[in-house]
Amino acid sequence: MQHPAAGLSCFQSLWCGLLLPQSPRGALVQLARLDATPPPPPPPPPPPPPPPPPPLPGIYPSTGCPNLRDPRCSVPGIPSSSRTDPQTDRQTDRQPKGVAQEGSCRAAGISAPMDKGLHFTICVVTAVLLLRESSQAGAGRNDDAVSKGTDSRGAGEGLPTLTVTTILEDPYVMVRGAELEGYCMELLAALAGMLRFQYRVRVVGDGQYGAVAAGGNWSGMIGEILRREADIAVAPLTVTSAREEVVSFTTPFLQTGIGILLRKDTASQDMSFFHFLSPFSKETWTALLFAYLLTCFCLFLVARLSPCEWNEPKNEENHFTFLNSLWFGAGALALQGATPRPQALSVRVIAVVWWLFTLALLAAYIANFTALLSSGSEQLPIQTFEDLVKQRNLEFGTLEGSSTFYYFKNSKNPIHQMIYEYMEKRREHVLVKTYQEAVQRVMDSNYAFIGESISQDLAAARHCNLIRAPEVIGARGFGIATTQASPWTKPLSIAVLKLRESGDLDYLRNKWWESSCLRQSRERWGPLEPPALGGLFLTLGIGLALGILAALAELSSSSRRAAAHAKVGPGSCSCPAPCPSFLQGGPWLLLPVPPSPKVGPGSCPCP
Repeated sequence: MQHPAAGLSCFQSLWCGLLLPQSPRGALVQLARLDATPPPPPPPPPPPPPPPPPPLPGIYPSTGCPNLRDPRCSVPGIPSSSRTDPQTDRQTDRQPKGVAQEGSCRAAGISAPMDKGLHFTICVVTAVLLLRESSQAGAGRNDDAVSKGTDSRGAGEGLPTLTVTTILEDPYVMVRGAELEGYCMELLAALAGMLRFQYRVRVVGDGQYGAVAAGGNWSGMIGEILRREADIAVAPLTVTSAREEVVSFTTPFLQTGIGILLRKDTASQDMSFFHFLSPFSKETWTALLFAYLLTCFCLFLVARLSPCEWNEPKNEENHFTFLNSLWFGAGALALQGATPRPQALSVRVIAVVWWLFTLALLAAYIANFTALLSSGSEQLPIQTFEDLVKQRNLEFGTLEGSSTFYYFKNSKNPIHQMIYEYMEKRREHVLVKTYQEAVQRVMDSNYAFIGESISQDLAAARHCNLIRAPEVIGARGFGIATTQASPWTKPLSIAVLKLRESGDLDYLRNKWWESSCLRQSRERWGPLEPPALGGLFLTLGIGLALGILAALAELSSSSRRAAAHAKVGPGSCSCPAPCPSFLQGGPWLLLPVPPSPKVGPGSCPCP
């Protein structure tokens, strides 16, 4: 294809020849002279241009933007006007200015005398046409670069140029009008400013991150690096062992894992028929039942051992049989008074401890049940990957050919193997091509997406009806991929570490992951486990032990008093062993003082 300048020279020759007043014979002579006479040598190059003015707000040179906290660095986009080949730009800039203006007619071979005013007019018109043709050619080159998905960043002379491959994914790399912006673009600008290089960004052609195809070839950004189509890859590219074998990675600039993205309404927890049992776990209810039976048995046993409970009352319902002991314990659980009334100190000790136990237990139950009812709509039945496998209401899948898919494929965990087998069998239905497709499918259908937790956090921040399950597995990181033995690997790693130590990476993380939803409490409700009530059960056990010891002390004291009255003489009577005197009246005030016995004819003065 002929260069536009050549066609323009011919056009200038015809233009100047037609405008000059001369005969057709003279015109032919001039055209013949044009073919025979070589063009004169170009004049010497002009002096170097003055230094460029300081950058305007929001516009930065190609060396990048090392200070990420500068507000002018907020959108380090790539202007579409600079999307041309840097080599072509430099050749165009070095072209001597004024050559077309001064020598256009001379190059056409015009030597006939003409008016100076007419000569000036012809040269001005020729210069305007030349500038218009050059601008059209540059615009054509820009359109061609955009159609190929490449963006370049102009830079100063003498700096190395790196070809950067990336992938469009929110918020890492996004298209805003004629510019690229996002987390990775700001990171790339900062690295370019620290390491002094210029770069040309291109979007990966197949839209893939990088996986091994059937023939052993790599696709996506990894494939472009292996084919030397790009020098580095700055994108949310996961560092894996398979990729590390063919390319090199820098220090990770973001840490992530594998999580589950759900829609809140499809993941809401339905109230079961026995929802009132939810405040306590199964283990807690079992321990509570055991404590109740043990306490009632101790009440019955101590009442049998204590002499103060030996004298059976007239009504059997006021006696501590085993059934009455069970009724007494159940009444305390409901904060209701129940008969029989304990008389002995040992029985009263056990009763008081059991009352304290039931009071604290009821307070814990009411508080936890209230929290359960108030936050029931925010609870997720799918908390872990095991819960995801057990349920049957939601389909689940991941990105096809992603590192997450191969993580489950290579895992030895039985739960992970079940997830992989499910996705492999339903490959056409549950695997998605892009991250945007996955998020849209979660919002539109009963679908759970398994992917990078940090990307899921962004989706939950942008879409308030989405939520990520608490469990995160497979800790990993996003790194910058380079060719093996690349001289840029170590400098890029050091630069990433410096950005992390200075807090710039955290600044970018908070900036691009800012949530538009109302802040909600991250505390998750859960049933009370036995360790949470361990002190309460310990107090009950100590009280039961003290009650048994008190009953043994009462029994021992009563046995000694009964031995003192063992000898029965003529005219004497036998009296039952009384309750120990140190438990009645006085400072103890635990048992009423029995009335003094009335001694009459034929009566026995028993206490």
